Amino acid sequence: MQRAPRVTRVERTFGFIDISGFTAYTDSHGDVAAVTALYEFRFVVRDIASSHGVRIDKWLGDGAMLVGVTTGPLVYAVLDIEMRLAELQFPLPLRAGLAVGQVILFEAEDYIGTIVNLASRLCSDATAGQTLATEAVADLAPEWVLRKPMGEVMIRGLAAPVPVVSLIGLPHDTGLPYEVA
Repeated sequence: MQRAPRVTRVERTFGFIDISGFTAYTDSHGDVAAVTALYEFRFVVRDIASSHGVRIDKWLGDGAMLVGVTTGPLVYAVLDIEMRLAELQFPLPLRAGLAVGQVILFEAEDYIGTIVNLASRLCSDATAGQTLATEAVADLAPEWVLRKPMGEVMIRGLAAPVPVVSLIGLPHDTGLPYEVA
């Protein structure tokens, strides 16, 4: 007898980050340079994500899927990862996509839903060095984040266009890394 699955919905913020140009970098600089860059990338992501209470849900080759229970810390972490890698003169830029909303928590370890797909597609659509987000994420981002509206964008797989905002981290010293609700 098969039981009906239990559907657990949760609100989460998702961030997909990806190293832009990694395949070409590997081709032109070789495997050792690529592995070295990937090691540095993952070290920085682990360090910053954990310091903001953001979970690395999974590694995606030269990228990662991040999950936050609140939006501010995840936005802060993604922009901090970008800034830290730039400070370290990382050889390649990142691109990122962020979305927030209700998803299904499947078997207590996986997330399923449009919001996850939307964050992933925003990352894919971002240019090198760009962080694209939904308006809902932009509305919840820390005050020191510059928001540049990009208009409504058709996202592969979605029926209606989505209002998209480009987020840019500005120098800041807020005392707290994000607003506490």
